[in-house]
Amino acid sequence: MADDKAERTEAALDARGSGAIPAAGMLGRLIDRGGIVFAVGIVLAMLILIQEVILRYVFNAPTNWAHETTIFLCAVAFVYGGLYCTARDSHIRVVLFYDIAHGRIRQTLDVAISLVCMAASGFFAWAAWQLVARAIFRPDGSFRLETSGSAWDPAFPAYLKLFLLAVLGMMTLQFLILAINYARSSVMRRGDSA
Repeated sequence: MADDKAERTEAALDARGSGAIPAAGMLGRLIDRGGIVFAVGIVLAMLILIQEVILRYVFNAPTNWAHETTIFLCAVAFVYGGLYCTARDSHIRVVLFYDIAHGRIRQTLDVAISLVCMAASGFFAWAAWQLVARAIFRPDGSFRLETSGSAWDPAFPAYLKLFLLAVLGMMTLQFLILAINYARSSVMRRGDSA
């Protein structure tokens, strides 16, 4: 009996590492699949930096775009990572009480944690909108993307702020989906035990 429970726990832990959790729904599966794009972005950033080192130190012909591009690629991967971890239920949480809770208490904690994280993500999305508004509109209200101010002067700061807003909006929705699905599973389990 104990061996059977240990095998089920081990199988559940193995399944968790292989994609979005079932409670994340279709959005979670899409987020999980999208992670490869940002992983490729990290590899691309590495290749750009290798090229820059060769151009700078071998040919004495540095570029003016490599550093800003790699910073941008790494930044969007980092921002997406929070959403990715949410879909996989691998985000950081204080497990002092969570790990000792079982049954209904743990299910209630799952719903409560998801709702608190949803509210926090929503507040951060609102704050990100404040940044976006300043990054894409001039004080007179006309449209103009914020640029880096360097010699190359790309609009990466504005793009990153827009991406952050989109990710935080999706994260808010993902936590709502998690809360709903955790609550449904709790209600279904209560119905099965009755």
